[in-house]
Amino acid sequence: MIARVKVGVVFPQSELPTDAASVREFAMGVERLGFHHFLAYDHVVGADPSVHVGWRGPYDVDTTFHEPLILFGFLAGITSMEFATAIIISPQRQTVLLAKQAAEVDILSGGRLRLGIGVGWNQVEYEALGQTFESRGVRQEEQVDLLRRLWTERAISFDGRFDHLTGAGISPLPLQRPVPIWLGGRSPAAYDRIGRLADGWFPLIDLSPELVTAQRLIVDSAERAGRDAALIGMEPQVRIDRESNRTLVETIGSWREAGASYVALNSMKLGLKGVSAHLEVLSEAAETLHLDQQGETDLL
Repeated sequence: MIARVKVGVVFPQSELPTDAASVREFAMGVERLGFHHFLAYDHVVGADPSVHVGWRGPYDVDTTFHEPLILFGFLAGITSMEFATAIIISPQRQTVLLAKQAAEVDILSGGRLRLGIGVGWNQVEYEALGQTFESRGVRQEEQVDLLRRLWTERAISFDGRFDHLTGAGISPLPLQRPVPIWLGGRSPAAYDRIGRLADGWFPLIDLSPELVTAQRLIVDSAERAGRDAALIGMEPQVRIDRESNRTLVETIGSWREAGASYVALNSMKLGLKGVSAHLEVLSEAAETLHLDQQGETDLL
């Protein structure tokens, strides 16, 4: 059983002002509260529902998203927290450029990046970025190998299905060699990739029999690949319940029992307005969890 859990915060970017001062205020406030890491996720473009009639996605063209790696580059010099992308939709991005950007964030932050990647769900976004939606899972798998080689080797030649390099490399290399790669996803194919390839995963499911099934698939995949599944980290997002701090403690405790090494607190969808309102809720949560100097809790 994992004794302590590293507690971070989901950046509530769709509910905050988008100016640099607000971003800085929120990040510095989160650090002062003692949280371990800062998590942000990715959408490059949104769909216009007036064009895509019947659109049912959770986000659209009016939902605000900061680009995570540029955001982390901005924050690297003003906070000492760890950064995690959960997730960046890697198959719709150029792999070599993603490797370069992640390496730069890792350098500027002093080796404090976990790169979480996933395959996404938005065909409109794939089209806008000139990539093929249908092959996204296969492409992501190839990307993991290429990213790790780019982060650890001076120059490589690579002849894959999607990417081709001849005697090329990035410089400078990241401090972490390689940068930890965490995967998202909610399918048997995703769980198979997690078991074979990932340093950690972000479950998109609740504490339920579905989680148990997913973990079994990951362990089976890891064992077939000759990997130790116990070394694959897990970080769920936990939505804050203002009505009951005890519920927050119990939920994180249950995730700890299920094997979570990290959790990220989500303060969105509570009707909060502005930076100070989100920080107030997170302050209450931090006090309840008795965070130590490392941003960890033992749920005392």
